[in-house]
Order: sequence, then structure tokens, then C-alpha cells
Amino acid sequence: MKFSIIAHPDKYKVHSSLRTVLEWCKSHGAKAYATENICKSFDGFSNDILVPVGSEKDAVSYSDVVIAIGGDGTLLYTAQLTKESDIHVLGINSGRLGFMANIQVEQIVTALNAIRNKEYRIDERAMLQAEINGNQTFHALNELLFTKKDTTSLITLTASYDDVFINRYWADGLIVATPTGSTAYNLSTGGPIVMPGTPVMVLTPINPHTLTTRPLVLPSDKTLTVEVEEDPGHMLFSNDGKITNVESDRVIVKVKKSDYTVKLIQLEGQNYFDTLRNKLMWGLDNRKKS
Repeated sequence: MKFSIIAHPDKYKVHSSLRTVLEWCKSHGAKAYATENICKSFDGFSNDILVPVGSEKDAVSYSDVVIAIGGDGTLLYTAQLTKESDIHVLGINSGRLGFMANIQVEQIVTALNAIRNKEYRIDERAMLQAEINGNQTFHALNELLFTKKDTTSLITLTASYDDVFINRYWADGLIVATPTGSTAYNLSTGGPIVMPGTPVMVLTPINPHTLTTRPLVLPSDKTLTVEVEEDPGHMLFSNDGKITNVESDRVIVKVKKSDYTVKLIQLEGQNYFDTLRNKLMWGLDNRKKS
């Protein structure tokens, strides 16, 4: 069995989780491919077990399964590395909430055994594609974000769906979220939670000036067009947190369902609603502790 390891040791407390993975590999004759930055943090493992490679893309290309250790940010980063392949991704949570990276530290050995025995399910997550001015293309597992930059003023954006005008937004920004991203920035700005696998995208304004403006759920099989109605220098565009400088006098972004998906490993017995209840603490009554 060959794994690749995607982790950011300087950002997350990944050493304990990674050591558990490596000890399992040592016991089961498996290999883990990782960059030099990760390999130099561990001793006691030969190059037959922990194999140094030149880049994370190399690590992914050599492996059967990708193991992402960290928070959901690490998993979003991993999604960009793996989106063009059919490879399966195991997300181990060393961050905070971990909606996607939902394997906890105490479940690592169980998860690795399940992978070896092929006793797991695949949770295939859709991505969105954004095309800017017809010449730049980006993909997002969580969200596409339009937001103001270096100003206290609102930005103005116009949205159309399937060539039909929706609205002109005066706001701090606009989020176009996938169902996966509905529990991320979209949720904190008052957007709805959408079950993964639902073929929709969510259009959520950030602090709109018009109080009656509300989030909108749209089918993802047609194109959403967002046009920036002012100096693009006042706006930031990002896909899954990765900021892109758009140098153009006019910015038109066409958003649709991407051809790419991310294939997350889920253990038998895991389900989305359990994750929601656990992460959002639904049903928790602190009065019972007193």
C-alpha cells in the first residue's frame, strides 16, 4: 500500500497523527511519500517507509491514497492537488472543526485498516469552476469569493443566472458556495446549510446594504455570471482562500459546476448529519452539566 502525506507541520499539530500513520505503515509494510520538509521532522523511519520526494504533486502521483493531516484548509489545498485524478483522500483532523477532515486522531488506525481491507465508502464532492474574462479558470471545493479590498466602501456586483438578471448587490462582498462550502464562510454570513451531493450552488451576499437581500440557492447545471461594476483594484477574488489579482478594467466571472470532483474516504457508519451535530453541537444542553 502506498500513501502520500499532505500536511503543514508549522501550522497544525500534526506530529502525533503522522507518527501514528508511520507506525502503522511500518507494521504493515506500507510506504508513505512526503516532501523533505515533513521527512526531516521524523527519525526512526527508513526510506523504505517514509520516502522523501521533490514535491507534493510527486507524492500524490506515486500513491494509492492521499492522507491529508490538518484542518479543512489542508484538505482544500489537497483538493487542488488531486482534482484531476481519481485518487481517494483521507482527511485526518488536527485543526478545529474539520467538516471534511472528519477522521479523529483516535480513529486513525481503524481508518487505515479499513483502507487496507477496502471497507470504506467514497463521498464524492462537487467543485465549482470560475472563468474570469474568458482567459483564467479556477476551481473551488468550498467557495468563490468576491470581497472589498483596502476600503471601507461597499463594492457593487451584478449577478445573472442563465442570462437572466438576478440582482445588483451593494455589499462587503459576495460568496458563491458549493454544498461542501455551505458550512464554511457561507454559514458564518447567514447562508443555508446544504447537504453535499445536492446539485446546487449558493449565492450569499456579505453584509448587503439592502436588508431584504437574502441568500439564493441555484441549480448548478447552468451558468451564474457575476460582473464587477467598478475599479477591480478595489476587489479581491479568491477560490478556496487563494487570492488572485485580476488586472483588467472590466471583470466578468462565469461560474458553473466543475468537471472535477474530490473523492473523500468515509468510514462505515459515518454520515453527514452526525458530523453536523458533533461539529455544531446541535442538541447540546449545558444546563444538564449543572
